[in-house]
Amino acid sequence: MRAYNLTPADWTKAAALFAVLFVVFQIGAFVGQASARLYSEHETIDRLQSRISLDLQFLDVGNSTLNTPPNQYTLKDYLARVNKALAEPNTGIGLVSIQSVSADNTAADFENARLTPITLQNSEQTVQIQVASLPLYRYLAFSPLAFFAAVLIVPVLMNLKPARKIPKPEPIVVEEPKEAPVPKLVINLTDKTIGNSVNTVTVQLQNKPLCFYTALLHYCVDNPDAMLLHHKDIPAELTTQANKAFGRLMDLGHTKRKRPDFNANLDKTLSEIRAALDEVFAGYSEEKAKYYPPRAQGEGSRSKQHSYAISGLLLSDIVIIGD
Repeated sequence: MRAYNLTPADWTKAAALFAVLFVVFQIGAFVGQASARLYSEHETIDRLQSRISLDLQFLDVGNSTLNTPPNQYTLKDYLARVNKALAEPNTGIGLVSIQSVSADNTAADFENARLTPITLQNSEQTVQIQVASLPLYRYLAFSPLAFFAAVLIVPVLMNLKPARKIPKPEPIVVEEPKEAPVPKLVINLTDKTIGNSVNTVTVQLQNKPLCFYTALLHYCVDNPDAMLLHHKDIPAELTTQANKAFGRLMDLGHTKRKRPDFNANLDKTLSEIRAALDEVFAGYSEEKAKYYPPRAQGEGSRSKQHSYAISGLLLSDIVIIGD
């Protein structure tokens, strides 16, 4: 069902317009009903007049020349028979009188009736007839057509249009700015590379620095407060981790050489590791510091106290493939 957006003022206007239209159309319907009734009456009276004209030769309507009165009995019987014939199709027409003889009970049946006088002329005299017709208001009725016509025309005249369904605005999803991914250190033992987790930059390392760095990461995660000094041998645990990583490279088919001495040339090993990290974490200096073996600062005794251990490192900060 169509809906219309109507204000109270629109409803009032529509009701008033409907009332005016309905009255106009109903009056038109009354005029049509009255016209049809008058036309029907005219036809019925014409046929009645013709019928009486044919029957006059058999009716004793009296003779004014001979001064004889009409025969009331035969005329009343004739009036009754004619009115019975008129009543069967409900013509609304009644024969009231012929000459001075009136039909019985006609006045009761045709209260407030309209009387139509008819004058017939035969060879001997003039015959006066009166015909009664029911009042027109009895044939006027409510017109459903007038009602529905008014209902249909009111929206047209008021230029009413069905209310459009206004789509509900879709909720605006405000996307929160995505945080830039934080690069993690990725060590891939299968291809002997180190990289980060946000781009494709990788650097390939030799067996010794790769194994030592892998072991160093594990050692610093397990020993966050460790001190690894340049002038001392690396701890046994760190050596074990490095040998384990080297054994893994052998399992992967990268080398068949004997295990290297991870204490020899430690500074060179750390330098290769730092150079690789500089390349992998280019543009990520803050993130690189988390994985960077600290450089020695100063010379002599101060450098001997320097630790290359990586502090604050968590296992979740690194990804080791093929370990």
